[in-house]
Amino acid sequence: MSSKFGVLTLGDAMITLNPEETGPLRFVNRFERKVGGAELNFAIGCARLGMRAKWLSRLGKDEFGRVIYNFARGEGVDMSDVAFVNGYPTSLNFKEIREDGSGKTFYYRYQSPILTLKPEDITDRMFEDIDLVHLTGVFLAIDPKNIDIAKRVMEIAKQKDIPVSFDPNIRLKLWSIEEARSVYLEVFPSVDILLTGLDEIRLIIGIDSEESLAEFANGNNIDQLVIKDGENGSKLYTNSVWHKKEAFPVTPIDTVGAGDGFDAGYIYGYLHGLSIEERLEFANGVGALVTTVSGDNEGLPYLEEVWPFIQNEAVIER
Repeated sequence: MSSKFGVLTLGDAMITLNPEETGPLRFVNRFERKVGGAELNFAIGCARLGMRAKWLSRLGKDEFGRVIYNFARGEGVDMSDVAFVNGYPTSLNFKEIREDGSGKTFYYRYQSPILTLKPEDITDRMFEDIDLVHLTGVFLAIDPKNIDIAKRVMEIAKQKDIPVSFDPNIRLKLWSIEEARSVYLEVFPSVDILLTGLDEIRLIIGIDSEESLAEFANGNNIDQLVIKDGENGSKLYTNSVWHKKEAFPVTPIDTVGAGDGFDAGYIYGYLHGLSIEERLEFANGVGALVTTVSGDNEGLPYLEEVWPFIQNEAVIER
């Protein structure tokens, strides 16, 4: 039985190579292959929560492209608008982890397959049975023309009265904060739900007080401004009121993908009519569960895992 609610997102995906040893990459000989990408993580998170998730993308017509395609399809993501293209290798990233636990990410996404996506490829048909569109700043950072694609997506969504959520998801290895800020300020007035980290919004608009954030949301007609603040929980500004919810206490193993999981959890709560406090609590729960598992999307929970966690119910294991 298909879910009542459908979401659409678009963006690049990558093969992530995680080192099996610590230290500079030049001394690392073994890697574990994973699949990553902010928008794909979001789609997988939504699918695991029981929603219909459509991911629009382009993949290289190579073995890594097939890995991503098969993996996402196996997670229940609608891949009907994903195409393979020749001459554009599937994107990669390598992670480096030092002995003290700190790390770096090295992107290899020059001539990414997503570069072949054009505004005219976005059609009304893609929005059939879609209840929300989700975009991120990662897609916008990959190539300047992607802003036109995003605008096309938001234009069709507005025509069809489909709400748009947006996560800035700043990647300063892909563009400068000045470039990001310029593009985000174009996008914000078309966004209904802005899901952002406190540190990100501080970078973008230079302020983070509740009064300033409220003024920013009102000035850009953002209906719901959702602030993610890690172990401090989350808060939401809507209808001139701030709402806050504390974080769940967990011992984090890997925070990668937690923001994408939070986004999926919040959108689940929004589409399913949960109260504002319930939405924040549910999203906090999803984000917390993601941090307890190593990997970009391995920790994204299924719906039946989230409710017992946030309600502190004992789970029978055997």
